[in-house]
Amino acid sequence: MNEKGYHTINCNYPSRKYSVDKLAEHAISTALCQCPEASRIHFVTHSMGGILVRQYLSTKVIKNLGRVVMLGPPNKGSQVVDSLRNVPGFKLFNGPAGVQLGTEASSVPNKLGTANFDLGIIAGTRSINLILSTMLPKPDDGKVSVENTKLDGMRDHICLPVTHPFMMKSNKVIKQVLYYLNHGEFNH
Repeated sequence: MNEKGYHTINCNYPSRKYSVDKLAEHAISTALCQCPEASRIHFVTHSMGGILVRQYLSTKVIKNLGRVVMLGPPNKGSQVVDSLRNVPGFKLFNGPAGVQLGTEASSVPNKLGTANFDLGIIAGTRSINLILSTMLPKPDDGKVSVENTKLDGMRDHICLPVTHPFMMKSNKVIKQVLYYLNHGEFNH
């Protein structure tokens, strides 16, 4: 994305150590500190990263916020969490935040409300995890159903034939992300 004129910050966070609110504060604040002063701030997130941005924006304002593109976000939670949260080892492997991403009304994604920012969402329709896909309504990307990626207030939504763990590496996805950042819509 740097060659397309964007100063890119890739911020990792300890997703298996903390709850969504703590991860959001840590990850988003850390990323914002690395952005050039007075620059327009766009977010491109994958999976739980979208929930972290929503959590952060639910309590804070980024005055120079641009557009947000989410890849495979569990915006309405994931039925995989509902099915597996009580299985021994699930919390250890997915952490406190992973357990918070179910579909019940009290889950973090469902309590965060509608998008009040410029949002485009890319959902995957292919799965390499056939076991997890049996727990999801079709179509799905192996972790999140297409329907559960959607969020009231989003500006645009597109489905692409990609899987959850690899969608960020897909040239089709990258082209759509750049298109959305430049035009505020996907190239349908």
